[in-house]
Amino acid sequence: MIDTGEGFPKSCRLSKPSQFRTVFDSNRRSADPLFLVLAAGNGLSHARLGLAVSKRNARAAVSRNRLKRIIRESFRKNRGKLGGLDIVVVAQRRAAAAAGNKLAASLNQHWEKINK
Repeated sequence: MIDTGEGFPKSCRLSKPSQFRTVFDSNRRSADPLFLVLAAGNGLSHARLGLAVSKRNARAAVSRNRLKRIIRESFRKNRGKLGGLDIVVVAQRRAAAAAGNKLAASLNQHWEKINK
């Protein structure tokens, strides 16, 4: 299968605890009331995403899944700008009740800040 840059292949995901630990230990971060975004260089030519959407901050499974879909879609659209970074997005409590356009705007600001 040819990667057209539009999907979200396994090569763009953080899957191992050690990968998440590396990002959590880094000091590159961006925060607002909706999300905490952590980043670390990965030595690859592409960005990878990890999600941390807890039951504590989004009680209903529907809310957690909605947040994950919005985060993945925003990452997918901005992946080319993010270069060789491993990124973990942690959803805050207010994110579960926020409107989709506010979530997308918040993530776009985080991508810009992390990219600098």
